[in-house]
Amino acid sequence: MSDRPLDALEASLKTPVTVELKDGRTFHGRLDGYDQHMNVVLDPADGEGAEADRDVHLVQDTTIIRGDNVVSIET
Repeated sequence: MSDRPLDALEASLKTPVTVELKDGRTFHGRLDGYDQHMNVVLDPADGEGAEADRDVHLVQDTTIIRGDNVVSIET
């Protein structure tokens, strides 16, 4: 594992991730991109890695999440 958060995002590109936001919402999708501000782009993950949890929003279309709102990103 890397010591730098952006290296961890780079290693997670094109894989399913779960993103938790400050307001408590959680999104699941495939990490398609990111930038230096940790803004992330999620695409639908085709059910990969998604658990049956009604509190997790499965991404249905390309979704951009502003890095200021992100609490954690889990693979």
